[in-house]
Parts: sequence; C-alpha cells; structure tokens
Amino acid sequence: MDIKQLQTFFTAAETLSFTQTAQLLDYAQSSITAQIKTLEQELGVQLFERLGKRIILTEEGKRLQHYAKKMLELDREMKKAISNEQEQVLLKVGAQESQCVYRLPSILKQFQQAHPQVKIIFKPVHTTAIAKDLLQAGKLDIALITDTYQETAMLKRERLIQEQLVFVSAPKEISQPLSAQQISTETMLLTETGCSYRNHLEAQLQQEGVNPLQMIEFASIEAIKQCVMAGLGITFLPKMVVEKELESGQLMEVPSTIDLAPIYTDIAWHKDKHMHPCLEDFIAIAKHSYEAFKDEKRA
Repeated sequence: MDIKQLQTFFTAAETLSFTQTAQLLDYAQSSITAQIKTLEQELGVQLFERLGKRIILTEEGKRLQHYAKKMLELDREMKKAISNEQEQVLLKVGAQESQCVYRLPSILKQFQQAHPQVKIIFKPVHTTAIAKDLLQAGKLDIALITDTYQETAMLKRERLIQEQLVFVSAPKEISQPLSAQQISTETMLLTETGCSYRNHLEAQLQQEGVNPLQMIEFASIEAIKQCVMAGLGITFLPKMVVEKELESGQLMEVPSTIDLAPIYTDIAWHKDKHMHPCLEDFIAIAKHSYEAFKDEKRA
C-alpha cells in the first residue's frame, strides 16, 4: 500500500465513480481499477461493491476511508514540515454569540500573537446537538459548547466554566422573587429560537404550563439589553453579558424561584481529530483564559 493508492481510493470513495476519479487524478480508468484491485488484494477485503454501473463503499471501505483521510492529511503535513513551506492554516471554531463577544477576544489576541499565520473562521453554535453534528462532519475543528450537559460519545470535551444565568430588568421596585407564574404577566425579550439557554427556560416554563404575556425575539444581545434598559420587558441572559450594566445600575438582577439545571461552557473536539499544533495551542490558551474568568467571578 502506498500513498498514491490511498489517494486514488479516497477520491473514489468520495466520488463513487471510477470515471470521475480518473478525470480528477489524470489517470486512465484502467489504472484506477488496477490500483483499487491491488489495494483490495493486499488488505484481503472488498472495498467497493459493484452494482451495475454504480459502485458503493462496503463496510470495510468505509472504515478504510476514515483512516485514509488521516494518513493523507499526515502525509501533506509531513511534506510541508520537511520542506519548511509556510502554509496558511485554517481553524474553524464554533461558539455562541455571547462567547464570541464577551470571552473570545482576549483568547484570540493571545492566539494570534502566537500564530499570526492561522486564519480563523467562526460559526454559530447554539446547542450541543449542533456542535456535535458540525464536529462529526468536519465542518468545525473545535467548539465552545454553552448548554446543559449532554452525553456526546464521539467528542472529547473539557469543562471550562459554569455559567450564571440571570433574569434582568430596568431598575424598579421588586416585592418578591420572580416565579414561573409571574412570568405569564411579563413581556420577555429573548435571543433567537434555538439558543440553548432560551430552550432551557422555555422547556421549564412549558413544564409548568406558563406562557409569557408577550415574547419579543432578537438576533442581537446588545439590542436586547438596550430594549430592557428602555423598560420594554425582562430578559434571561448569561450574567457575563450584563455585568457592566448591572454594576452601573442601568440594569438590575431580578431574583427568581425558578429551578433551572446548570448551564456549562465546555470546549470540545472530535475524538479522532488530528490535533494540529495550533489547535492544541488554542485549547491550552482557552483553558488558561477560562480559569482567569472563573477567578474574576469568585473575586
């Protein structure tokens, strides 16, 4: 087995067409067929099943596809390292808006200073399920998951911090803590549908048979804060996003009797992910920074 055969197999596994594989790799179709046959003989398994003019991967072929991808990535990385080529590495990070705006800037500053050649792309990740799907599909390298804890067998994840979620309003007199029944008389200003902590609150309210008097949905946390400060209603947000307004008196925390399960922010990646050095560095910087965030919360 050599890298050329693995590249041929991997391309064929992606296209499911020997004809298209031959065109992409600039080989004769007979060469593609011969390389696949040699690989099958060497491994002692059938990699493709021929159904008329169509081909599909066998279970053995699917397993080899997984490892072939890793080996081809390592081969490219090895050649670039040996030849000292400077490549632009792409790092795809998933996170909620609250993390991107209030926590990640300091992390990115440290990371960029250490890895100026790395291009970073952020994608919105609102729930554990979305993060899991994107990581398993290879559309993300790493994700910051802010949600209640859920099992994710295919992911490695490390706890960063427990988030404090609060109800907040414009400053006003409050006679008693906010209950689920009292929310039925309030206008709630909430983040978009699908946000983990909104889902969590709505599930609890539905369980108690409660619907707010009115619900207004925003795409921006900043827009929510401005409208709450204007007295349009109350909101439910991670405390980190309203700390400055609470300290300045522009907003006030509303105590509540509603019993909600804790929300955590974890850092997660696929358990089989090839860990590029810059990815390992990003994880280390993030973990160190979140330790500092925890110290700030305790202070």
